[in-house]
Amino acid sequence: MLTKEALQFIEDLTANNNREWFLDNKKRYEKFKTDYQNLVAEFLSAMKPLDPSLEILEVKNCMFRINRDIRFSKDKTPYKNHLGIWMSTGVKGTNRAGYYIHIGKNESFIAAGCYVPEAEDLKKIRKEIAFFYEDLEEIVAEKSFQKIFKNLDQNNALKNAPKNYEKDHPAIDFLKLKSFTATDKFDFNEATNTDFVQKTAAKLIVLKPLNDFLNRALNTEN
Repeated sequence: MLTKEALQFIEDLTANNNREWFLDNKKRYEKFKTDYQNLVAEFLSAMKPLDPSLEILEVKNCMFRINRDIRFSKDKTPYKNHLGIWMSTGVKGTNRAGYYIHIGKNESFIAAGCYVPEAEDLKKIRKEIAFFYEDLEEIVAEKSFQKIFKNLDQNNALKNAPKNYEKDHPAIDFLKLKSFTATDKFDFNEATNTDFVQKTAAKLIVLKPLNDFLNRALNTEN
């Protein structure tokens, strides 16, 4: 679970996202960072027995720097106003599916899969879907998946069939996707519940077959 103090730090940072406030609250940030590390450790302890591929991960592999990269962004606020945890068979920046926890005052959610893969990876995933779409259909139709996640996220899907695929392909709705993720939202304050990690891990592991399918695609030669 996350401490109430850590949650309050996120809330206060959201309202005061500037360098002066951050420097004035540096001691609070150091405590927040320790709480962040402890939460990641809890998630790794809960998830590794459920997905052995995560065994290689250490806490440092799953955390993000609080500083935002604002070089190409219209939003010039200097700090992330949320806490993010990324658990994957690779590490941040690699082309592998994984599990994600996002805790923010404005939005809190869990997710898994591949978010906006690079062009070559997108080709691999679409090729896997084209030939083995029944596998993906079975994953999405599974009872627990339907109860929690309903479907793959439809954000930014193409309006037409992607290049080299027929518009009447049986898996055309999957092939139109540009991201391959499933998401479930939760309330910001739930992160302080004593059973937060256990309940969240139980939901995330439902998405293991999705990650396995996507990683199978990404591990193939194009």
